[in-house]
Amino acid sequence: MNASDPTASDPTAQGQTAPDPTNVHPMAGQPRVVLLKPLIDNPLIEVGEYTYYDDPEFAGEFETRNVLHHYGPDKLVIGKFCALATGVTFIMNGANHRMNGVSTYPFPIMGGDWARHMDLVQDLPSRGDTVVGNDVWFGGNVTVMPGVRIGHGAIVSTGAVVTRDVPDYAIVGGNPATEIKRRFSAEDIEKLVRIAWWDWPIEKITRHVRVISDGSVAELEAVE
Repeated sequence: MNASDPTASDPTAQGQTAPDPTNVHPMAGQPRVVLLKPLIDNPLIEVGEYTYYDDPEFAGEFETRNVLHHYGPDKLVIGKFCALATGVTFIMNGANHRMNGVSTYPFPIMGGDWARHMDLVQDLPSRGDTVVGNDVWFGGNVTVMPGVRIGHGAIVSTGAVVTRDVPDYAIVGGNPATEIKRRFSAEDIEKLVRIAWWDWPIEKITRHVRVISDGSVAELEAVE
């Protein structure tokens, strides 16, 4: 064990086990908190382990209530260890309407003779997949627009409407969301992305939870 390892002198830290990533309800007595990976069935939604959603009423309905207009082929990809508060909503590309004519109304999908013009609702504008990095914290009632990419370690403030990409370890807020500040220096952000602690073996993460949660970048970098 490396001398910089805080578990080296703590025998209780040896042999620890991580929480079960397949347990939909990881917190006993708190059905409002769900791990999303074991809950999601839609092949167009990919969620990493330990990412959770907190909702007092509809936690188990994230796939249908919080991911809207998702008709494909674009995907929603959310990384590991993300925290999503109540009301976080992802708007997918299926919400787009034609804008090159006089009206934006989607006549063909209403049926009748209008359905003969289905070409009018095909090949609509698309910004591609929506991708969220790892260790991202979303405040309540955040809205993420189609095709946005949110970097690792970002924080999205309550009520924000994210219309464009968010850099790694940035804090954003407002409507439209704008950058408030970076959580670390450019040099430290580069180190954190390179370290990518979220990709460590779960046993290693478990041993070093305190360093990940409360340590400095230098201390995290020293972990072996």
